This record gives sequence, structure tokens and C-alpha cells, in this order.
Amino acid sequence: MPERAETITPDDPRYEPLAQRSANGRFPCRPEAFRLAHRAEDVVSALEEAVAAGRRVTVRSGGHCYENFVSDPSVHTVIDLSSMDGVSFAPERGAFEVGPGARLLDVYEKLHDGWGVTLPGGASRSVAMGGHVQGGGYGALSRSHGTVVDHLQAVEVVVVGPSGRARTVVASREEDDPHHDLWWAHTGGGGGNFGVVTRYWFRTPGVTRTDPSLLLPRPPSRVLTHSTLWAGEDMDRGSFRALVGNHGRWHELNSAPDSPYTGLFSGLVLFGRGTDGNPLAAAAFAHMDADVPEARRLLEEHLRALTDGVTAAHLSSTTETLAWLPSVRALADAQDNETGRLKIKASHLRRGFNRDQIDTLYDRLLRADHSAASASVSLQSYGGRVNSVPSHATALPQRDSVLKALFINAWHDPALDTANLAWIRELYRDVHAATGGVPAPGEANDGCFVNFPDSDTLSAEWNTSGVPWSRLYYGDGYDRLRRVKARYDPLNVFHHAMSVSP
Repeated sequence: MPERAETITPDDPRYEPLAQRSANGRFPCRPEAFRLAHRAEDVVSALEEAVAAGRRVTVRSGGHCYENFVSDPSVHTVIDLSSMDGVSFAPERGAFEVGPGARLLDVYEKLHDGWGVTLPGGASRSVAMGGHVQGGGYGALSRSHGTVVDHLQAVEVVVVGPSGRARTVVASREEDDPHHDLWWAHTGGGGGNFGVVTRYWFRTPGVTRTDPSLLLPRPPSRVLTHSTLWAGEDMDRGSFRALVGNHGRWHELNSAPDSPYTGLFSGLVLFGRGTDGNPLAAAAFAHMDADVPEARRLLEEHLRALTDGVTAAHLSSTTETLAWLPSVRALADAQDNETGRLKIKASHLRRGFNRDQIDTLYDRLLRADHSAASASVSLQSYGGRVNSVPSHATALPQRDSVLKALFINAWHDPALDTANLAWIRELYRDVHAATGGVPAPGEANDGCFVNFPDSDTLSAEWNTSGVPWSRLYYGDGYDRLRRVKARYDPLNVFHHAMSVSP
């Protein structure tokens, strides 16, 4: 390991690969320099040098910020944490220590193989823990075990004081910790707001054992995995209404924390007719904990409810049993496939889409021509044990939603930016037309997800709800986040278009 942070400038052969390590081709990351940090001390020195020189600095771990918050042209220095990727057990804290640069799949493999435990995070090979955790972090095991931050015991953060000096602070979930509010801000407050996370520690609350194999959730030994595919040419409006409506209603009825279906994570992906040649109209998938009593019967009942009234013939329908870790790898392979120039929007849903919303999706995805290489709307399971946590307990306030909706548009030619941005903006606006073009909190919706930030929510053109972007993402917690910001980042060193304001 180098003795200090390395500075990588454009004349260094390592610069270009670093510049291309960005998930959204619309925002190439080309700062004057990257600072490759290997330890907290490297971050301290990089921040103090940048602040003293008046240079704007941002931070990245995996490079999956889908807006230009990290890679804006005004950024002089990007602190890259990708090499801080350790996963270990820390006996002195009685918790698992994970670096911000650790990739999700690597974390799952190391925790599983070393101790037989896991975290209920997302399915991706390349997303890193740094930003994933700070946004709340959810995945296929969240209905059984809550979000990642529900297991966050402590966080190490490098912050910058009013004099420009940087220091390392450890903040924990213990309420008598003088830095408890800083811990709270990292349980859903989003990245790029308060400082630079250099370590996380995880341990499930209330667990009193000392055996590491009992300190975090144990994953299922086996998983029943299912997928059904429907072709676009066969999907009539009636079948589309039935499929999307059934999926939403099922989640409304089966997402309580004590539901027998907390062990089931499912998704319904609705595809647009993009230029990538994808013939599908929809794909339904499900992962069911096979250790749950009568797991196969529960899965079959779910599938019958999902397809009730769907007359369109399916292309394929398969169910198989996999060991848990291979099932995670398969889910990652299915989800890590969007490349190029992207625009992503997200919604928390307290109930499924109504008929008008479903018809809007049908008309825009299956009937309208557009120039996207690929376009989709994905409805993914939420709720379950996620909703057993009070909304104020973490900075992630959405604790009674039953679904997350992800709107994704991807293309490759910069000349198509205007057309493709307009298409997804209009789709999202029209789906949420009854609530001002955004999922304004109310009977049907509960705002947006900070790990898929959408700067359109700041715009009066696309957000006519009267609800400010901060409430869409943070609910009633924004004022508390602002107080944390004022205390730990008084110089506003960490800022972007949607950062918490001091």
C-alpha cells in the first residue's frame, strides 16, 4: 500500500481508466486530478490541500452517481476510495468493518464465506458500499431483514471544520454518543453531504452474542428463483392492465412486517421498444427464501395472483432452486446491464399504479416510438421488515411503502440527449400527473429515493406539486439534516445540486 494518497493527473496512464469509471456516460469524470486514498489519513490530507487552495472536491467509491454531482466540470479534485475495500471482523467493536470502496457482491461473498452472514443490500457486482449505504441501501433480503442502515452500528467520517482543518470522527447509533446525529445522517441522508466516509461497522441492533456468525442476518441456504417473460407483440392492453394491477395489489396485501411473504422479493420489469432489439414487453421475477415453511406453495400462490386475467401467452416460465450466493450472482447479472447515457428516476409507492397510470405506461412503452437503446419501468418489492422501523429512526423516512418504481432510459449517441431526456421526463410526469408530476407524499406515494437522485425535482417545469425536492427525498427529516450539515460541514465543502444546505 502506498504511504500516502496518490495524485493522478491527465498525463498519467492511470487517469483515463479512472475517468471512464463512471456509470453514466452523460457525465464523464474528468477532474484536474484524482486522489487515490488508501486510508483515512489520505483523505484528511487531500481535503486540507483542496480547501486551502480553494479547489472544489468531490468523492466517489463505485462511480454510480447517476447525476453530475461527482463529475461536474467545476470539480477540480475527485477523491477516489475504490481501494478502501476491506471486509473484516473488528473484535474491538464487536462488529464487521467494511470499507467504502468494497463492491456489494464482494461484500456478500466475504461475509458469507467467512462467517455465514450477510447484509440486506442491493444486487450489483459494481456498486460500492460508500454511496449505497448512505442512501439507505435495500435489496432482495430487505423484506426479511430491513435495509442496510438498519444494521449500521457506526461510521467513520472525515469532516472539515470552520478553519479548513480536517479530522476523523467516529459516530455510532448509541443515543448518548455526542456524534449520534452524524451517524443518523448517514442512514439515508445521501452521499456528498457531510464528509467522507472511510469505514462502516455493521451489527444487528439488539444482538448480545459475541460470536461473529450471529451478529448479522444469516441468508437463506437455498432460494427458489422464478422468471416469466412476455413478448411485446403478444401483450394486449387488457393483459398489461391485469399484470401490472395484480402486481401492485399483491404488494398492497402482502407487505406487512409479519407477512408470511417477507421472504419473497419480486419484480416486474416493463420494457419499452428500444433500438437494442429487445422483443419483450415484460419480465416478472421472484426470489423466495426456500427455507421458509411451504415456500413453494407460497411462490405458486404469488404467481397465480400475478397472472390472474393475463391472457397474453408467455414466452417462457421457469422456476429453479439455487444456493443463496449463486442466486445473488444471477440477480446481479440481470440488473447490471444498463450502459451508455442514462437518465433514471424513482418513486416510493404506498400502493400499486391505478388504471390511468397503467394505461400511460402501456401507451408510452409499447406503442410510442422513441430513440432509446433501452427503456424500462421496474416495479420492485419493498416493505416487510423495512416498514417495522419508525420513519424518524433513520434519515431514510420511507417506512410504509410497498414498492419502488425505477424509470430507466439508456442511449448512446449524444445527439439523442434532448429527445431521450424529454421522453423519460414526460413519462414520469404523466404517470404522476395526479400529484404534480412527482410522487408527492400522500395516499398513493411516499416520495423519491436518494440513491437515484433526479435533479428534475428541483424544476418548476417538472415538479408542479408544490412539494419541495427535500421533502420528496427526506420527508420531515430535512431540518435535522441541515443542523448536522451546519455542525460538521460549516464551510459547505461537500455540495452539489441536491446537497443538504447548511
